[in-house]
Amino acid sequence: MKDLFLLITIVRRKDAAEYETFYRNHGVDTVYTTACNGTAHAKTLSILGIERTEKSMLMSTVTDDTLKKLKRSLTLDMKIDLPDRGVAMAIPLSGVGGSRTLEYLTAGQITADNNKTEDNNMQSSHELIVAIYEKGYTDLVMDAAREAGAGGGTTINAKGTAAGAEKFFGLSLAVEKEMVFIVSSVDNKKDIMKAIMQKAGVDSKAHAIVFSLPVSATAGFRFADTVEKE
Repeated sequence: MKDLFLLITIVRRKDAAEYETFYRNHGVDTVYTTACNGTAHAKTLSILGIERTEKSMLMSTVTDDTLKKLKRSLTLDMKIDLPDRGVAMAIPLSGVGGSRTLEYLTAGQITADNNKTEDNNMQSSHELIVAIYEKGYTDLVMDAAREAGAGGGTTINAKGTAAGAEKFFGLSLAVEKEMVFIVSSVDNKKDIMKAIMQKAGVDSKAHAIVFSLPVSATAGFRFADTVEKE
């Protein structure tokens, strides 16, 4: 399924409707939206006298051809590369549950040729780190991640239902959890994941577990990457 991607877009909550309209105008009819939050440090928020940033996460399935068009339009039309406009990342799907599911997910798009063999030339220098941990320990997780080079992340609330967690980790995942999504450069990924596991891992109060996913394309990270290099 190298021609099918999960496109994740994280924007200010007040801009979510604008992005939903943008995607539908570009032929992406199936868009799932969920509320989430930024990960600015609690002390920083207190000093500035502001609340934690409210975000929305939009998820949709797109074909290779659609992704190429969207990546350009996100930059030119939505100005996603400007600070605080949002970020987007594409993650390749390895499989889909049947042809009807494929038709539903890609409704309104031109399905990529299944016999296509050439590379899609969308390799990225980023990966998506996902950490799942006990509710209320975002600062502990993000402090560890930032010390290892992470720029920030996005959190969502979740409820764990993993069978066998007590056997392997000595804890139950069938309780309220938080998840943080961190987009990292490939060079920093291992350091960030290692830092989270050392300082907020399963032996800590946060009980964090961490995994990473390859990102095939990104938009909105140019400003952050420039600052990091400087």
